[in-house]
Amino acid sequence: MKFIISGGGTGGHIFPAVAIANEIRRRLPDAEILFVGANGRMEMTRVPEAGYTIVGLDITGLQRRLTPQNLMFPVRVFRSVRKAGKLIEQFRPDAVVGVGGYASAPVLLAATSRGIPSLIQEQNSYAGLVNKLLARRVSKICVAYEGMEKFFPADRIVLTGNPVRTEIAHGSRAEALKFFNLDPAKKTLLVVGGSLGARTLNLATAAALPRLPEAGVQLLWQTGKLYFPEAQRQAAPYATDNLQALEFIRRMDLAYAVADVVISRAGALSVSELCLTGKASILVPSPNVAEDHQTKNALALVSKGAAVLITDEHAASRLYDEALRLLADPERQQQLSQRVQELAHPDATTTIVDELFKLIAK
Repeated sequence: MKFIISGGGTGGHIFPAVAIANEIRRRLPDAEILFVGANGRMEMTRVPEAGYTIVGLDITGLQRRLTPQNLMFPVRVFRSVRKAGKLIEQFRPDAVVGVGGYASAPVLLAATSRGIPSLIQEQNSYAGLVNKLLARRVSKICVAYEGMEKFFPADRIVLTGNPVRTEIAHGSRAEALKFFNLDPAKKTLLVVGGSLGARTLNLATAAALPRLPEAGVQLLWQTGKLYFPEAQRQAAPYATDNLQALEFIRRMDLAYAVADVVISRAGALSVSELCLTGKASILVPSPNVAEDHQTKNALALVSKGAAVLITDEHAASRLYDEALRLLADPERQQQLSQRVQELAHPDATTTIVDELFKLIAK
């Protein structure tokens, strides 16, 4: 059997796509899986690293101001739809999955116009533009949050949760302490700003470094590539206090296992991982995303008493006061942990692939 998985742009689109591909391959080891992404975006390197073939389309999004890119937009869309159509005809997939992002639009347009079973996976509590535009063309829409009827036809929605690597919830604390060379007697704070890093979180963390040793707190700080050199320099005087600036944490299963509290952006993937790992968290939604969807993701947890929300504009003044209060309050940590686990969908990936196979069977 053959499958095309299209979309990308950020880790929040790419990692769920890879999780779906892995589940297909687990069930059908001989399945052929082709990814389609946008040239120049991170999926063009991340997907091959995961062991899959990817083809790039020359497509970008519309800019919010008049630019040469915008003038070329209709031409890029036309070329991408034509290339996607040729890919569909040459590869002849049994089904197509779109995970959002620029590249999923041409592929899903080409697939649905040819009657190929197609499914959308929407990660956020506020639907992306591409998924909203294509909702009436596809057969199923797998969502991570309740109340998505305001964006999609209700009869096509399946509440599945987001595909998350299940191993992320099975890290060993003992192994993590050894891996990161941490002190088992100290509280551990994990700071993650998404796959690219987050300037607000990095500035607030750098300013708070002197406070952490006094509070008996050790730190795992994922800075992102752009901010790493400066963060490494800032953290260097506190190396003996176990305040570690790290460009990227590959063993997130161990980072979650050892963390008492997590400070994070509120991207869909991050929120789903926090639910699955059951971690007490402080969410600082990015203001630089479409339709402020990270705030909506965060509120889905906060409204259930499952996380703490600090706005981006208040992070400098309030974030670490709140973090240190939470680290000193095990009872509140436990309460947040219990409530966030109730929102987890550990079987999300298998449910989505079940839905995909049902479409093919029809």
